[in-house]
Amino acid sequence: MLLRAFSRADIPALVPLIGARVVAATTLRIPHPYSASDAEVLFARSETDDELRWATTLLDRTLIGGVGLRRERDHNRAELGFWLGVPYWGNGYATEAARAVLRYGFESLGLHRIQASHFSNNPASGAVLRKIGMQHEGSLRKHILKWEQYLDLEVYAVLKAEYKP
Repeated sequence: MLLRAFSRADIPALVPLIGARVVAATTLRIPHPYSASDAEVLFARSETDDELRWATTLLDRTLIGGVGLRRERDHNRAELGFWLGVPYWGNGYATEAARAVLRYGFESLGLHRIQASHFSNNPASGAVLRKIGMQHEGSLRKHILKWEQYLDLEVYAVLKAEYKP
């Protein structure tokens, strides 16, 4: 698995992967349906210092997902997010990508805290977060309105002092 910058050449592969309803259903910021213009917005946001996003690829450069950090410089922390195309679920790619970005956040960016959250109806994401050393900090009941339904949010984090590469 490799991480690299997204490019406009990724759009034909990106749209069907990220555009799957089941992928959008597990994330806060991925719209459904997903279009090429949504990808352009993603790329524009990826070019800022506070929105760091990478394409997750197989070794042969096949796009399989994405991972990123949303920095909050005033507090020296970031939020980790990730998604994978359905054909690539269950192979450890999300864990590998999230672990690499966690390392980058602490070792290269010097962050103090990295947090992440997932909908309670998506326990696979919680498993990824626990595998990379994050601790469950709590639940926010009916915190997110997604597709006319209020969802619980599970919150995880790891501090730099707790981080084990």
